[in-house]
This record gives sequence, C-alpha cells and structure tokens, in this order.
Amino acid sequence: MKDIDWTHLTFSYTPTDYIVRSHYANGVWSKPYATSDPTIPLHAAATALQYAQQAFEGLKTYRTVDGKVSIFRPEMNAQRMQQSAEAMYMAPVPTDLFIEACELAVRMNIDYLPPYETGATLYIRPILFGTTPKVGVSPAQEFEFCVVVTPIGPYFPAGFGTTPFIINRHVDRAAPLGTGQWKVGGNYASSFRATEPAHEQGMGVLFLDSEEHKYLDECGGANIFLVKQNTYVTPLSQSILPSIINDSLMTLCGDLGISVERRKIAVTELSEFQEAASCGTGAAISPISRIIDPDNGTIYEYGEQAGPVCERLYRAIRDIQYGRVPDTHHWCHYIHPC
Repeated sequence: MKDIDWTHLTFSYTPTDYIVRSHYANGVWSKPYATSDPTIPLHAAATALQYAQQAFEGLKTYRTVDGKVSIFRPEMNAQRMQQSAEAMYMAPVPTDLFIEACELAVRMNIDYLPPYETGATLYIRPILFGTTPKVGVSPAQEFEFCVVVTPIGPYFPAGFGTTPFIINRHVDRAAPLGTGQWKVGGNYASSFRATEPAHEQGMGVLFLDSEEHKYLDECGGANIFLVKQNTYVTPLSQSILPSIINDSLMTLCGDLGISVERRKIAVTELSEFQEAASCGTGAAISPISRIIDPDNGTIYEYGEQAGPVCERLYRAIRDIQYGRVPDTHHWCHYIHPC
C-alpha cells in the first residue's frame, strides 16, 4: 500500500501506476491491456477533439470490512456508457469488456486502494472517445476505451455535512431532447460558467428545466432528492442523467418503508420539504442545508445537520458498499483474487 495520507485526500486526481486501454477498429474491440504510460497519442483532427464525440463514467472501488475488494454496481455503469455511446454514434463497449478493464485497472493499482473506512475510495473513470481524423462533420470509425483510477476523498469537502445550493435560471445544463440523459463531457463543460462562480462562494448549483425554468433538474453534477414526511421525491425529466446511486437509494427506500415519488418538482414546492440532498457516485448523499433563490430573495432552509431519512439511507448504502451487511440486492462486484 502506498504511503498516502488517506484521510486528507480530496476529490481530485492523484497519479497512479497504470491505465488500461482497448481499441476498436474494423468492428472489433481489442483485449484490454495495462500500460504505465498515462498519455494517449491522438490525432489533432480526431472526432473526440473536433466534435466532442466522447462519453465517460464514474464508479468506485471499496476495501470492505473483511478485507475484500468490491466495485459497486459496475454492470449499471457499463449499461449507461452503452446508452451514451449509442447516442453519440460510438461503438458501445460490451459489458464483459467494460468490467474486465475496470478489474484490471484496480488490480494493477491495488496499492492505491485506501484502507477500510478511511473515508477514501479508489475512483474508476472509464472514458470512450472517437479517434478517427475528420474535418467533415461525421462520426468516427475507430474508438479508444481507457480506464483511469485514482484514490479520492469525498466529492464535497463537508463529506456528510451539509452544503448550501443556489438556483441558477440563467444557465441551462441541458435541453429536454438534448444530451442531458447521457454522461458526455459537453454537459459538464457547459455547466462550468454556473458551477464555478457558485463553488467560489462555497455553494453548489441547482439547475432548473430549460423550457420553463419552473422545475428542478440536476444538482450541479448530481441528482437531487427531497423528503416530505416519509416520502422520497426525486425529479422526473428527460434531461437528467439516470443516477445509479439514486436508483439504489430508491430501492433501499423500499427496504426501509419509505415511499418514493418520481415526478416534476416545482420550485414553489421547496418550502414543503423537510430534507434535501444531492446524490451521485462522487458524494453518495450530500445533504443540502439551504436552497437560495436569488431571483426572488427566497431561502429554503433544511437544517445544518443531515435529516433522519438522509441519515438512514446514507448508513444503509454505506453498509452495503463496505460489506457490513448482507448484499441482498447483489450490487457488490468482488474482484478475486486481489
């Protein structure tokens, strides 16, 4: 194990020893292989650079309470990347190849997997992009799939503490029939002009629907859920990325006797909820202390501490990820041997 101060890692890139690569040409994906070279030669006219023909994923590796190595729900990430690939006219990465590449990346960098319950994990970043040189607007015929791993701390510095969010009606994250439901880089780059000013003020951004600016959309780079009494409510929208953590939390709600609603949530409803949180791979659950609406001067308060439903769900999903309770939903993909 590397000599790293695991408890002070941030959600940022720390170099590791290997990346994993596979290339698609003539209708066939090559067998994934590990390389110590973190750079990828790429033609300046490649479609990834010219037309942003790319997609990516994010998932985590955990060292469990009994010393095993587990990736959380990689099959779901593989399926989501396949959907993104099809949307961007790229060759989908088969599920077995996706998982093989992720496993190889973890094995080759196992010394960077943080110890159990340090609050840190080994983050896996699969990337898919077009490599064919083009100047005419058309998709590539060849593609590169690579997997980068890095040890990370919590996405939000407060960890499971609360974070304030501010509504932004002046930047749209994605259009309803655009690319919002797929995990492609352009969705994130185009949001920087909203997220970066907010981060400078110690806040996250709450995006609204791009058509009417009346309904909740995404919470920065994550999904959002709110709690009313004993009901978990999360937005339903064509422009929201389907979060694997959000899906997991909704399943856990069923286990815990918490009702679930997926529907449009109007900004005018925010005062009716007792809890709010963002959720995604990076943070799992990050409770929201308040949502500020700067256009009308309204502040919706949810408390400086996580609410009881957030606490229960956070404990439930963390217990599964760290192997402290039986994995009844078969979400944990164990790597043997490791």
